Amino acid sequence: MSKIIYNLVYNRKKCLNKKGMALVQVEAYLDRKKKYFSTKVYLKPEQWDTKKLVVKNHPNADALNRLIYEYMSKIEKKELELWQQGRRISLELLKDVLGTSENKTSFIPFFRQEVTNSALKESTKRNHLSTLTLLQEFKKDVSFSDLTFEFISSFEYFLQSKGYHTNTIAKHMKHLKRHINVAINKDYMEIQKYAFRKYKIKTIENKHTHLAPEELEKLERLNLIGRYTKYQKTLDAFLFCCYAGMRYSDFISLTPDNIVEIHKETWLIYKSVKTNTEVRLPLYLLFEKKGLVILEKYQDNIQDFFHLRDNSNVNKDLIILARLAGLSKKISFHTARHTNATLLIYNGVNITTVQKLLGHKSVKTTQVYTNVMDMTIVHDLEKNHSLIPWKKKV
Repeated sequence: MSKIIYNLVYNRKKCLNKKGMALVQVEAYLDRKKKYFSTKVYLKPEQWDTKKLVVKNHPNADALNRLIYEYMSKIEKKELELWQQGRRISLELLKDVLGTSENKTSFIPFFRQEVTNSALKESTKRNHLSTLTLLQEFKKDVSFSDLTFEFISSFEYFLQSKGYHTNTIAKHMKHLKRHINVAINKDYMEIQKYAFRKYKIKTIENKHTHLAPEELEKLERLNLIGRYTKYQKTLDAFLFCCYAGMRYSDFISLTPDNIVEIHKETWLIYKSVKTNTEVRLPLYLLFEKKGLVILEKYQDNIQDFFHLRDNSNVNKDLIILARLAGLSKKISFHTARHTNATLLIYNGVNITTVQKLLGHKSVKTTQVYTNVMDMTIVHDLEKNHSLIPWKKKV
């Protein structure tokens, strides 16, 4: 049985990257064939000694040399293991076995593959992959053995330093926890090393910001002139969603086909991106047809009306618009949806009807607005306080 011959090769393709650097590879030679294994070490030409095959003129030369030669020893060890198993050695087998071994130690490709192969909705997959992007920003390559309590706590601090809200950090931690649980179930990790046994995900109660009728009226009366006219479409889109109760993701997914005439009355019918639930809105019966007035304003190019910039930039525009309208609240596009639900319930619309208008699958989701129902009771009782028989006269 022939022995594989190993050698170190620098800049095999005779081409430097944009940083003027090239890769150091381990060359494996057997039966007049060659395979190459990446050490993941990139160097400038002057940092590689072509005669001694070592790193030079580099501040971390000793550490890099250890890393390179340890990696080559790892490959040789894998060859020896195959020989001891009585398997016929080939470069293809060595590459396959080594690749499987490396994937067994790296959490990053595991995470990505689990998301890709999952039955999650596309929007949810994007959310999970955003967690993966942040994880790689924190540490480029994460092994399963890295996932300790200390690592997760440091990742939380990293997200805090980037200015993320507590609940946003909690969302990313839940994503991370999910895939660590899967890794344990698939025997990539030992359950004894489960970091989330000690680490507790922190959340705070999310207060839904909504606009009161007088605040909504201030935005409706807002006259944008001069350099502020560029915000008009954002303002109109926000007001339309106050009347229709739509999410940003649903609004930007609309097309003219979603506007339907039924018995000569205008309805908006769409399928929610988040819940895949069909929502049917009789625009002619909502908020004194104000939504219809806005649609008529853009009737010559309705598709352009549904096209907005990304949610983050739209929210920045809304902060400016709120200030121009004299509002003290910090609003976001989702404030429109909360405003819609709040005002409907405040004006006596049944909660199950509001559930249908918002496209909630369960009325329990709509019940986050029950505090508004309490306000309605107080409002009605105060309005009719003279009818309360036990109210004492002062």
